[in-house]
Parts: sequence; structure tokens; C-alpha cells
Amino acid sequence: MTSMIDIEPARFDEMVEEALDGIPPKLGKFMRNVAVTVDHDGGPRGLLGFYQGVPLTNRTSHYSMALPDRITIYRRAICAICSTEEQVVTQVRKTVVHEIGHHFGITDKRLRELGW
Repeated sequence: MTSMIDIEPARFDEMVEEALDGIPPKLGKFMRNVAVTVDHDGGPRGLLGFYQGVPLTNRTSHYSMALPDRITIYRRAICAICSTEEQVVTQVRKTVVHEIGHHFGITDKRLRELGW
């Protein structure tokens, strides 16, 4: 059984920022009206991250004045499945990429096929 690692909130925020910085610029420039946040305390059971919003592929010319989409990364959930900081870094990156995939309209099934 793996023992949970506890990453300090500030360090976890850095990991999320590093994952976002790792998004290729050619892809990142297409991200529109989306905010990425970290929930340090909890989150829905079984979720490491969550995308809420209107995927880019579903936006029409009527999409305006909308609140930003939101990607939430759940610190405790990720730490609960990792036992080293290196594992947390890897899982944060995977989770950030997965949720950004949803922003681009990619389904869970396809993301799993791609390894995310």
C-alpha cells in the first residue's frame, strides 16, 4: 500500500504552474477564456481534476460575455495516490493536460486512448 505524500499548497501551485508552462506555445495560444485553479482541501470523490465550461469545439458566434471556463486541480486527491514528490509532479502534469484536453473538446475516452 502506498503512503500519501503531503505537498505544501505553495509547492503544489508551483507544480500546476510548471505543468501549464509546459503546454506547447502553439497549443496554448488557442486556449481562450479559461481559468486554472487549485482546490487544496477536497474535491469530488474520485476526481483529480475537473473542467467546467463550454469546450472550444462547441463555441459558436453567439459565445460572448461568458464567464471563464474553469479547470480545477485537486491537491489532496492527487497527493492521496502518490508517495513521492516526483509522482505528484507527473500526476499534476497528466491531470492538467487531461483537463485542458476537455477545454479543446476531447472526450475522456479519447484522452485515455492518448495516454492522458
